[in-house]
Amino acid sequence: MKAKCPLCDKTKELDDSSFQAKRLRNRRKHMYLCEDCYTRIEAKTKERHATGNFQLYRVKKKSDLI
Repeated sequence: MKAKCPLCDKTKELDDSSFQAKRLRNRRKHMYLCEDCYTRIEAKTKERHATGNFQLYRVKKKSDLI
């Protein structure tokens, strides 16, 4: 299976029976990232976490008011 990184447009051949290939085939919302892009995003995210201004916005759950 060929997979293409949407950020840098590199293509890579994945083994058809690998976990990553199966996930890409069966779940369309997952995308393939090459190793270079993945490590770059990981490093930048860790930098933002270190600043202290990084916030994750979680979905507010409605409590059962019966």
